[in-house]
Amino acid sequence: MKDRRRVGDLSIEELERVLSVRRAAVRADRLRRYRDAGRALPGSAELEFTEGEHQPTGWRFLRLGWVGNALLAIIEILAVAGLIYFGYQLWADRNLLNREAQQVMQAGAATPAPTPSITAVVLPGGHTPPNAAGGAQFNEAEIPEHLRPLVQAAQPIAIPPTPGPRQAVRIQISTIGVDAPVVRGDSWEQLKKGVGQMLGTTDPGQAGNLVLSAHNDIFGEIFRYLDKLQAGDIIALQTTTERFTYRVTGSEVVEPTDVRVLSTTTASTLTLISCYPYLVDTKRIAVFAELQAGP
Repeated sequence: MKDRRRVGDLSIEELERVLSVRRAAVRADRLRRYRDAGRALPGSAELEFTEGEHQPTGWRFLRLGWVGNALLAIIEILAVAGLIYFGYQLWADRNLLNREAQQVMQAGAATPAPTPSITAVVLPGGHTPPNAAGGAQFNEAEIPEHLRPLVQAAQPIAIPPTPGPRQAVRIQISTIGVDAPVVRGDSWEQLKKGVGQMLGTTDPGQAGNLVLSAHNDIFGEIFRYLDKLQAGDIIALQTTTERFTYRVTGSEVVEPTDVRVLSTTTASTLTLISCYPYLVDTKRIAVFAELQAGP
């Protein structure tokens, strides 16, 4: 039965439905006229919808041609190639790790190469000469400028008041008249007390490099004649229970920043360090010795 209500009596939904039906009818009529006149586009029949149907939109209505299929094929090929490459890399890395592990096992307990014993930036004992303006004091100018804040911020290491049984307590070098106590540490305050053993270096008689330092022109001038030592001279170190003898093998004058002389060794060695030259103190003299006899 035909709806005879006036337009003003219809709801908004009913009006929209009427408009939709009329638009569809007009569109279908226009398409039929175009088809009868031979003006319709190929495939335009797909655009003809019955009343109440909705035209599909978005990607679901997109039809991929041969270009799209080719792109999909290329993407699939690249994905497979990537997986193959990734698998090969895993295989190669595993083989490399296996070879390295085998080399380490074959090497066994090989003797390590000497490496620096500590991360010092300058050699110990540095100071300005006693006859300089202001007298003798710690020479901060020897420290590389970019490292000075680190040195200034470093906290002093606590030193046990009583030396251990294996630590040196006295050094004797008859050739140059040295007979002095050995203390732990080589800071400004420690070197006021005697010859300082650098913390982190080995003890007498043990493998490694034992580093001792003292001043040459202040605080007793203990190492005043260190430059007079020659190869073959004897250096004796005393612990609380044992005595060790080292024989001088050579000496070298180096820059204050040449921390190479602090490097550890596989043998039992001794390095004596002091400022040089006398009353100038712009360099360091290092005397090297090797252990000759135990207790």
